[in-house]
Amino acid sequence: MTGSTGWLLLLLAIVLELTGTIMMRMSDGFSRLLPSVLMFVCYGASFTMLNYAVRYMPISIAYAIWSGVGITLISIAGYYLFGERLRTASICWMVLIIVGIIGLKWSDVQ
Repeated sequence: MTGSTGWLLLLLAIVLELTGTIMMRMSDGFSRLLPSVLMFVCYGASFTMLNYAVRYMPISIAYAIWSGVGITLISIAGYYLFGERLRTASICWMVLIIVGIIGLKWSDVQ
């Protein structure tokens, strides 16, 4: 397996986590069966892919990227898909999350 395998698995874990969180919103408090089931499937698959990704990279890096990118993407998805507010302050904090992730990754390389 190549070094990019971990990154591909991590990307898949992030996409599945994002999809699971969107399904959570669409499940309407577990009142809609299909989104509820898909939420659990996506979250389970996301954790599985994250578990495989940490075979190829430090867990601190993988988890920081998975959670930070997930937070940022679901905030953006909430704005576009569900009409949720995205305040300027929220955008600033998300930028800080991304900068922190980049810094964590950069410090791992050094």
